[in-house]
Amino acid sequence: MRVFLIVSLLTVLATVVFAWTKEDHEVFDIVGALETAEGKGTTFYSWLDVPPTATLPEINKAYRKKSMQLHPDKNPGVRGIQERFARLGVIANILRSSEGRKRYDFFYKNGVPKWRGTGYYYSRFRPGLVMVLTFLVILTSGLHYLVQKMNYARDLERVRQTMRGARLAAWGPKMVPLEGRRKVKVNLGGGPRMDQEGNIVPGKMIDMVVDGNEVYICDGPGVYLLDESSATPPAISRTWFVSLVSGLVRRRQPGEKVVEESEEESESGGNGGVTTHGETGRRALASKAGRRRRQAVRKR
Repeated sequence: MRVFLIVSLLTVLATVVFAWTKEDHEVFDIVGALETAEGKGTTFYSWLDVPPTATLPEINKAYRKKSMQLHPDKNPGVRGIQERFARLGVIANILRSSEGRKRYDFFYKNGVPKWRGTGYYYSRFRPGLVMVLTFLVILTSGLHYLVQKMNYARDLERVRQTMRGARLAAWGPKMVPLEGRRKVKVNLGGGPRMDQEGNIVPGKMIDMVVDGNEVYICDGPGVYLLDESSATPPAISRTWFVSLVSGLVRRRQPGEKVVEESEEESESGGNGGVTTHGETGRRALASKAGRRRRQAVRKR
């Protein structure tokens, strides 16, 4: 996340530092219009039929010759002749100006950039308020989804580490599965603390149960199954805008009540007789090692 913020900041700074001027935008427009009308690769110099090293008198002479060819009075009824003639005047003015010619020569030698700055596109596209808001919604929702993916990867790794720590404590360094249920304590990290007996223990400890390949978190009277599904995967439906719209739609539906599922799906454990509750129940539980847990109770 920190790298993403740094890259974004550098991108914004680079955009500000290397922003093109109004005169540069004018050159971009003329270059694009000239290539569209006269053919790709046409330059100011090639259109005037002069070399890039042409002097000012040579440019004026070429302009007069070209203007006589493109004058609308000599080309009645020719489509687009007015635009071509006006474009010729703009090009001649750019090349006559020492500063204008210097700017054009820079792009003539290095090429016109593909990205011309947000100001250039905004001034020509002129998006309305609705389009701007739509763009912002898409952008922020995309960033929200990206954050979800990063959180999911972090939580998934945390769940795997917790499960690995519980199995290591229950089975030993060789990690050979043992029969029966074993209750262990797993360090979830954090600073040293004092336990109930007054002993200093490293980090935050949590009681867990290893039953075969299944790992459970003990939380008071309940036992909650911990697996990779405990980490909440990213979803477009959970981005801020989609969630907001879904919430508004549900509120506007009169007479409907949100009914929580009371149905439980039971999964009987092979070695300890453990029953897990349904998906609705486990989503409501806050996880210590991930995002979600499945509740499990002993069979009597």
